[in-house]
Amino acid sequence: MKNTKGKPVNASFGDEIRHTISLIREGEVVPKASKPGIYGGQAVIEGVMFGGKHVNVTAVRRKSGEITFLEVPREDKAWVKTLRKIPFVRGIVSIIDSSAKGSKHLNYSAEAMADDQMNPEERAKQKEKEESSFSLTMIVGVAVAGILSFIVGKLIFTLVPAVLEDLLFKSIINHRVLDTIIEGVIKIVLLLAYLWIISQTPVIKRLFQYHGAEHKVITAYEAGEELTPANVQKYSRLHYRCGSSFIILTVIVGIIVYSLFPWDNIWERVFIRILLLPVVIGLSFELLKFTNSVRDIPVLRFLGYPGLWLQLLTTKEPSDDQVEVSIASFNRMRELDVQLQSETAKSSLPESPTLDPVKG
Repeated sequence: MKNTKGKPVNASFGDEIRHTISLIREGEVVPKASKPGIYGGQAVIEGVMFGGKHVNVTAVRRKSGEITFLEVPREDKAWVKTLRKIPFVRGIVSIIDSSAKGSKHLNYSAEAMADDQMNPEERAKQKEKEESSFSLTMIVGVAVAGILSFIVGKLIFTLVPAVLEDLLFKSIINHRVLDTIIEGVIKIVLLLAYLWIISQTPVIKRLFQYHGAEHKVITAYEAGEELTPANVQKYSRLHYRCGSSFIILTVIVGIIVYSLFPWDNIWERVFIRILLLPVVIGLSFELLKFTNSVRDIPVLRFLGYPGLWLQLLTTKEPSDDQVEVSIASFNRMRELDVQLQSETAKSSLPESPTLDPVKG
C-alpha cells in the first residue's frame, strides 16, 4: 500500500492540491469499504467525537496526558427517525440534529480545557458550582445555542455575498445568472479567507489536526485496517463524507438554484435566498450522499473534488498522539454500541422485561 500521509514538509499549497489530485486518481483517498457500518464524527478541542448507532462518544486529551470520555446515548425520537428517511428533508434534519448534539460535545471539550488551566482549589469550587446548577434547562440551552449558531451563521454566509454583489456590480452587470455566479464566487472567496485566517490561530490549527485524525481513523476502519497510530497515519486526512464537502456543495447548488428565480431589487433577492435556503441544504445533502456513493467510479469520482480541496484548509496532518485520541474515541464508541445493541435486544424480549438501557 502506498503511503498517503499528506504533503512533503516544504510543499506549497499548490503542490498539496496536485498531490491530492494524484491520490484521488489512484483511488487512495478513500479505499472501498470492507467492513459494514458507516460512521461520522467531528473534531473538538483537544479531541474527537464519533457518532454510533446508539451512542456518541468524545475522547479528550487532558493536560496530564490522560484521555477522558464523554458518552452520550442517542435518544432519537420516532418522528426524527422518520424524517431522516425522507429524501431532501433528511438533510435539514440531520444538519440541525448534529448541530444540537455536537454543541454538547464541543462544550465538554472546552470545559475540560478550562478545567486543566485551573489550580486544584479553583477546580473544586468550579465543580461544586456546576453540580449545583446542572439541570435539564442547561442541557437544552446548549443544544439550542448550537442550532441557533448554525442558523445565524448560515444566514450571514448566504446574505452577505448577495448584498456585496449588488453593491459592487449592480451598475455594471444586469443579468440574473451572471449576478448569481459572481455572488457564488464572492461567497467562496469569503469562505476561503475566513478558513485560512482562523487556521492560523493555535487552537483552530490543533482543532483541524484532530479533524484530520478523525478522517484517518474512519478511512482506516473502512479499509479494514487494525486501528493503530502507525496504520492510521498511512491514510489521507481527506474524506468524501466530510461536512466541509457539504459546505462547498451548498455554494455550488446555491448558484444553480438561485439563478432560476428572478428578482427586481435587493430586498426581493435577500428574501428569495432566505426562502430557498432549506431547498439548497436539502439538495446539497443529497448530492453529498451521491458523490460518496460513486467515489469508486473513475468517471464520476471528480464530483467529490471540490469538497476534498476545501478539506486542505479544514484539516491538518495530525500527530501520533492526536491519532491515538481519535482511535480511543472510535473504539470506545464501537464498544458501547455493541454493548447497547445487545442490551436493547435483550430488553425487547417479552419474557424478560428490563429498563431501556439507553434511556436508563
